[in-house]
Amino acid sequence: MTPQDNLPRIFQANIDRLFQLVIRPGLEALPVHPELHFGETTSLDEFLDRSAAQVDNYTANEAAKAYALILAGLFERQVRIWGRGLGVSMASKKPGREPFRDYLVLCAEAGDVDRYDGDLGDNLNEMFLVANVYRHGDGSSGKELRARARSRWAYDPSRYVDLLPPHSEESEQLLLQPADIIRYAGACARFWGRADRLPMAVREPPYG
Repeated sequence: MTPQDNLPRIFQANIDRLFQLVIRPGLEALPVHPELHFGETTSLDEFLDRSAAQVDNYTANEAAKAYALILAGLFERQVRIWGRGLGVSMASKKPGREPFRDYLVLCAEAGDVDRYDGDLGDNLNEMFLVANVYRHGDGSSGKELRARARSRWAYDPSRYVDLLPPHSEESEQLLLQPADIIRYAGACARFWGRADRLPMAVREPPYG
């Protein structure tokens, strides 16, 4: 056994701690209203309550996108460390500058991780597209995400209202649910469980 062999287990544990101690409690702490109401109100208090509910759902969606970015950033850093230990490189690309999703494919092959095991690869790809859209707004990642996961773009004002003034940015209508973040965390943990070659590897985390 080499120090490199310990990396998948350590990475999986780090993902799990972040999810269990920070992300899940953060998601559960945010109020989310199953239905937003519109139309004429009978009192100022009713109007303010409806407005507060819109802000609550908007904030929860922003938090979910931020958590997706955090997970994607941590997982990318882990994979790059692991990949360099495996000797994975890309011609003409400096270490750390490789296009990450292409680099992830090479690392998975070098580490004998089946990206086509269930929805593992799809969930990881979706997480990185969401993270890119959250950082950059409209662009190529948004177009690819719409093609891959149209349900993330089901803009329904009864659940989520874009609070910005009128604009043409489709990325602001991206809607994530806590279940999506749980899927992404589970995909990260499952990847490392499949890369773990030590005894008693946890291939299936209890979430996602």
